[in-house]
Amino acid sequence: MTDFKRDNGAGPSTLAGRWSPPPHPDWLRRMNAEGACFDLPGVVPLDENSLLRCAREATGLADFGDDVWREPFQVLLKALEAEAGLTLMGRLMARSDILLWLQNRLRIVDTFRRHPEIHDEPIDRPIFITGLARSGTSVLFELLSRDPALGSPQTWETFLSCPPPAAASYATDPRREHIHALVTQWSRVVPEFATMHEMGGHIPAECGMLWANTFISDHIAALYQIPSYHAWYASADLAPVYAWHRQMLQLLQWRNPRRHWLLKAPEHLGHLPALLEIYPDARVIQTHRDPIRCMSSATSLLGSLYWMRSDRPFDATAFAGLVEGEATAARLERVMAQRAAGLVPSQNIHDLRYADLLTDPMACIEALYTHFHMPLTEVTRGAMTAFLADKPQGKFGSHQYGISAADHASRRYFAAYQAHYGVPSERA
Repeated sequence: MTDFKRDNGAGPSTLAGRWSPPPHPDWLRRMNAEGACFDLPGVVPLDENSLLRCAREATGLADFGDDVWREPFQVLLKALEAEAGLTLMGRLMARSDILLWLQNRLRIVDTFRRHPEIHDEPIDRPIFITGLARSGTSVLFELLSRDPALGSPQTWETFLSCPPPAAASYATDPRREHIHALVTQWSRVVPEFATMHEMGGHIPAECGMLWANTFISDHIAALYQIPSYHAWYASADLAPVYAWHRQMLQLLQWRNPRRHWLLKAPEHLGHLPALLEIYPDARVIQTHRDPIRCMSSATSLLGSLYWMRSDRPFDATAFAGLVEGEATAARLERVMAQRAAGLVPSQNIHDLRYADLLTDPMACIEALYTHFHMPLTEVTRGAMTAFLADKPQGKFGSHQYGISAADHASRRYFAAYQAHYGVPSERA
């Protein structure tokens, strides 16, 4: 579980205090200024009754399934009102997302009720990519998705999962463009976001987006500064979340088969035993990068996500497990201990260094395929080579971290981790 405790080493706000938000686009600044004249809770309500009523009316359905989602849903709503400091745009984005998650949950529960045979869909040797946020997981995800034997849930499927997409119409499903317009809005609200993380309706989605339908999700936690929700999430039991995750994969492959699923989320790093309980034949790839650079990059990313929705200053203490040294090192060493104890069998996991992925990506791929006894066909090799040629580092802009890695006092926390995996320190 992500550790949100305070880092008493380098200081609780070392990173956040040195991150400066970019100016809002003029249209957004003027919109939010006008929004301040309104009774925002009345104009854009985020109360439970309003949201549940709208979700039911939109779908014509009433059964949300088990009650695992209700407590985190209620904790989230209270935190959004009391702690998030949402602007007009922030409230609109929050209400839109929550309604989509509620409506999707209603439709998923209804689909399984009408088609219980979906529960029999086999999930065969899925691949999970995990590691610290900003450690190369996204580019590896996109690179491996070029293998036709691997299938990933696309972003549009995680928002609008029902009716489950059919193979014949998958590439032309109009839901793709609808969700593409919605998620690329993030880069219209904060243009700098496009230099950090590519979004799109057809982009492979992180598992946190599948989890969002349970309201127990690191994806939700990353969007807002809501300490009470973060604290609740930090102690949550994720067993039901992984069970829901498996059902989502079964649903999405029911009419559009995938030979093997390719999945990705940094959050899996803290829950490998739980993941393997649900997926005992899972193949896990752990990426490794200089943690200081990962934390610096994650600070910029989280700050930008919050800046889309609020004008309040960014406070890293809410995200200590991602952007503060002592907590991040504790997460990494906990995984090292789990692996040493055999809780994560060596045949189930492969290590991949970010530095190697940059310098010789195809050699990294060959080693990975060899470890998991996967065939690397010429078709796959060619598709990956073409992808690398088309997407050089910095294609979507240069992401300026704005924080020097060299002078960060947290370096000492990572000595054991970097030595164990041979992770080089990066220059600022």
